[in-house]
Amino acid sequence: MIRIGLTGWGDHPSLYSGVTASKDKLFDYAGHFLTVEVDTSFYAIPSVDNVRKWCELTPDSFRFVIKAYQGMTGHLRGEIPFESKNDMFNAFIECANEFKRHGKLAMVLAQFPPWFDCQSKNVQYLLYIRQQLKEFNVAIEFRNRTWYADKLVQQTMDFLKEHQFIHTICDEPQAGIGSVPFYPEVTANRALVRIHGRNIHGWRNTGNMENWRKVRFLYDYNKEELQQLSQHIQAIQPKVQELFVLFNNNSGLHAAKNAKELQELLAIRDVGLAPKQLNMFEGEI
Repeated sequence: MIRIGLTGWGDHPSLYSGVTASKDKLFDYAGHFLTVEVDTSFYAIPSVDNVRKWCELTPDSFRFVIKAYQGMTGHLRGEIPFESKNDMFNAFIECANEFKRHGKLAMVLAQFPPWFDCQSKNVQYLLYIRQQLKEFNVAIEFRNRTWYADKLVQQTMDFLKEHQFIHTICDEPQAGIGSVPFYPEVTANRALVRIHGRNIHGWRNTGNMENWRKVRFLYDYNKEELQQLSQHIQAIQPKVQELFVLFNNNSGLHAAKNAKELQELLAIRDVGLAPKQLNMFEGEI
């Protein structure tokens, strides 16, 4: 089964009805896609009450990919806002377990920063992640090219496979050490493809944080590029039980459009979507 979705549900105007309130955006989103990445969990671990509401708002067939909190993956500068590292992981586990209790957890995504390179201490930290999150499907996303060096890439894949990690396959700008190649290797019975766009200038931009975020994922895939991605996805599909594809190229609000275009190329007709809102003057939205 291939599930195509987006990173976050709150910033895709083309998916909402004209009267959708902020609290109802997830419901509208679930009328278009059967999976989503919870990207807000990177900045703050969601409460169990919020997770319960999200699960209740979505149909039975809907699945969440929850992004690991930044303190768990080495992004957070300074002290973590918890008494201890164990408290931090326990809070995240409680959150993830609520998704799991509702049968709606696809996987945990642990995305590591560009400075997380292939060296012994970082391999040990991945083992620590595996130990802490032993009850969950965990996808690892690297953003440092050393993991894919010619002499190391097979060891990287073997390590992920041995420890039952899902290898996150990324489509992103090829901009040096802080980017990774598209490497369509699967290491578990589920696969995750994250599509970030191909804006090399934005990826390398070192200006202020606000402008960087506006341009980093500013990219609209053309038909030929989406056709290439669809061929890769079709090649990956027979190797896994479930394949999740998430579009993250939303600086210019292109993610939803590109995701639907890819669905068309793959002839995907999702069953079990939430009912779409009706507009009394224009029909179904």
